[in-house]
Amino acid sequence: MDVAGQFAELYGYEPTGVWSAPGRVNLIGEYTDFNEGFVMPLALPHTAVAAVARRTDGVLRLHSADIDAPVAELRVDDLTPLALTARGAGQGGWAAYPAGVVWALREAGHAVSGGADIHLASTVPTGAGLSSSAALEVVTALALNDLCELGLTAPELAVLSQRAENAFVGVPCGVMDQMASACATEGHALHLDCRDLSIRQVPFDLAAQGLQLLVVDTRVKHELGDGAYAERRAGCEEGARQLGVTHLRDVPYAELPSALAKLTDEKIRRYVRHVVSDDHRVEQVIGLLDAGEVRAIGPVLTEGHASLRDDLRISCEELDLVVTSANTAGAIGARMTGGGFGGSAIVLVEEADADPVTKSILEAFTTAGFTAPRVFPAVPSAGARRER
Repeated sequence: MDVAGQFAELYGYEPTGVWSAPGRVNLIGEYTDFNEGFVMPLALPHTAVAAVARRTDGVLRLHSADIDAPVAELRVDDLTPLALTARGAGQGGWAAYPAGVVWALREAGHAVSGGADIHLASTVPTGAGLSSSAALEVVTALALNDLCELGLTAPELAVLSQRAENAFVGVPCGVMDQMASACATEGHALHLDCRDLSIRQVPFDLAAQGLQLLVVDTRVKHELGDGAYAERRAGCEEGARQLGVTHLRDVPYAELPSALAKLTDEKIRRYVRHVVSDDHRVEQVIGLLDAGEVRAIGPVLTEGHASLRDDLRISCEELDLVVTSANTAGAIGARMTGGGFGGSAIVLVEEADADPVTKSILEAFTTAGFTAPRVFPAVPSAGARRER
């Protein structure tokens, strides 16, 4: 992608620099981040790339190479969540993410009022649960941090990007996606404590173990802004309230049966069971990876899928088919990943089995009459960075 060249053609001058931020796939720990629990994502090689230059007149111009739309021209001082919610011409959809970051930086007192020209292009699949939106947010935040000399750390940029998505775009996501995009390192999974945002880079060199982690994009589009995600978040918060804890992270796994016995609402009971058990699964995976038992995480992944399917109820026929067909064909383990209702699944396989397992998944989709999924290896990659 010649994003710098496209910027020059679009705006008539050269950008000051080019930055990139990756999408992510989550190994384990789903819907645990907003419960102040544990997650374990890794960055993908797929990135959002931004060519950017500062302005001094308060104008923010946004353009995407991936969207058939003209340049969105806004004023930094006029940015409000309501303005983008109205989906004005050239301002809705994708533009809310970078604009929201500028708004969040401004609201936090950072010197971005001069504006910027931004041209973006992304290879992160959209609607696949791989955090294409977080990549847009984080790359914008990093570029402005560098250009405006704000001095913010990667975790601080992630938190501001999350605020943009929560308060400006209107999606009540946790902080995992932005932290993975901002802080991941090559060859590692990111163990993130979503309470204090402490991170640990866990070696995850699958190739050295003769393994591959496949991402299967079902091409079923998910839309987290449709209320289903928010409903589950609210249910988790209500469960914590009824159990007398600030967040479900505070319910020990050993005490889960007694905690569930206190809940009378069947739906809230299911949500609580998933979150507490998925926090425990993250700890299981950490222990196995630290012990060098990479293959042993496979059954934990599959167990996590059953919890997402049966307790959280965010799976779909296509995601379930990936998991069952992959495991039947000899995969070590598989589960859906991300926000659910479509999107992607991950499949852990022996390297030698990657092609036959992929073939089995494709054949299962054909037999079921589903659109063929996109399958590619998840190579643990670097987080956000300046490219030039």
